[in-house]
Amino acid sequence: MPSELEELKTKLAAAEAKLAKKATITMKVSEKGGLSLYGLGRWPVTLYKEQWHAIIRMAPAIVEFIAANDHLLKAKE
Repeated sequence: MPSELEELKTKLAAAEAKLAKKATITMKVSEKGGLSLYGLGRWPVTLYKEQWHAIIRMAPAIVEFIAANDHLLKAKE
C-alpha cells in the first residue's frame, strides 16, 4: 500500500509539472525574423513585428468583441 501511494504521488507530481510547463508562454525570434509565441497551442504563432503591433493596437476592440460574443465562443480547458 505505501508503495502504491508513493507511485501515485510521483504520477501526480509529473502531471502537475507537465501542466505548469504547458501554461508557460515563451517568445523567440524565428529564422525569418518574425516573433514566435510558444505555449498557446500545438504550434507556435509567428507574426512579423508590424502584425504584432496591429494586434496590440486592436487589443481593446478584441476584448470588447470577446465580451460581446462570450456566449458563442468556446474555451479550451
